[in-house]
Amino acid sequence: MTALLTTLALVEGALRTLFLVAGLAVGALAALSWAVRTRRLNPFGSAGQLVRRRVDPLFAPVERRALRHGASPVHAPWFALGAVVVAGIVVLPLFGFLRGQLVLLATAGAAGGRGWLVLAVRWTFGALQLALFARVIASWFNLSPWSPWIRWAHTLTDWFLAPLRRVIPQLGMIDVTPLVAWFALSILEGLVLAAL
Repeated sequence: MTALLTTLALVEGALRTLFLVAGLAVGALAALSWAVRTRRLNPFGSAGQLVRRRVDPLFAPVERRALRHGASPVHAPWFALGAVVVAGIVVLPLFGFLRGQLVLLATAGAAGGRGWLVLAVRWTFGALQLALFARVIASWFNLSPWSPWIRWAHTLTDWFLAPLRRVIPQLGMIDVTPLVAWFALSILEGLVLAAL
């Protein structure tokens, strides 16, 4: 298990470096393409023609999607840079989370029965907090609670959010119930783990 965790740590470091290099490269190419597209760099000069011939085709798929959604093609390189940044923001924490879960799994296995019980409690409260987080994000985008993408979050959280909503008033347009529920879950998890 130690060899696996060491390998995962190396892979995580390589991924960080890869996303940093990709972000810097796409940022530099995006700046060049944007300069040519906005005519800050002569599009008919030798540098501008090189950018139009070699760099702009790299951004063509992003440009097509931007045009379909009504955005200006001038901004396509920046959308590509944004996609690389968002991919890094999603992939790196997800990989770190999975590595952390493997560490917890190895620790639980070494601790025996009590370790497995602690792991089950952590994973249960973690799933509830993840469902709460997904539910809040879905509310920002007005996703239907019956959508198959978000229904699971409502199923996992309705049983403790509904009673809290009857007690905690809204602050204008803001529903603070999920925030209170998050802190309550954290406190409850600490109490349960201390009791084990």
